[in-house]
Order: sequence, then C-alpha cells, then structure tokens
Amino acid sequence: MKKINKINDLTIEDLDHIIEEKIIELLGDTDSGLAIKEEFKAELERRLKNLSKKISHAEALKRFV
Repeated sequence: MKKINKINDLTIEDLDHIIEEKIIELLGDTDSGLAIKEEFKAELERRLKNLSKKISHAEALKRFV
C-alpha cells in the first residue's frame, strides 16, 4: 500500500483497503480452512464447460446496462 501522509490524501479505494485489512486482522479470514463440497465443485465444472452460456464483458454491458 502506498504511503499516506494525511487523511486528505486518502482515496475511497485506500479507505476500503484499510477497512478490509483491519476487519481481517480482527476477525481473521472467515473462509480459512473451509472445504468446498464435491457437489459445488461438480456444478462449477459443469457450468464452466458449457461454452454456450458464456458471454464477454462487452456483451454483458450491451445486454444489461
């Protein structure tokens, strides 16, 4: 992270990053040590193999924005 000398130098992204780091420091990574269920893995792999439903970011913007 960049060196910040004054609060006025903070961007929204900097503040978001600081808050996220502090939450993880205080609470720990809540996902740490969790296992992924086999059913979830299988469904994810199935969806990733189905190329017909994938669209580019540009196409998504055209359709939904």
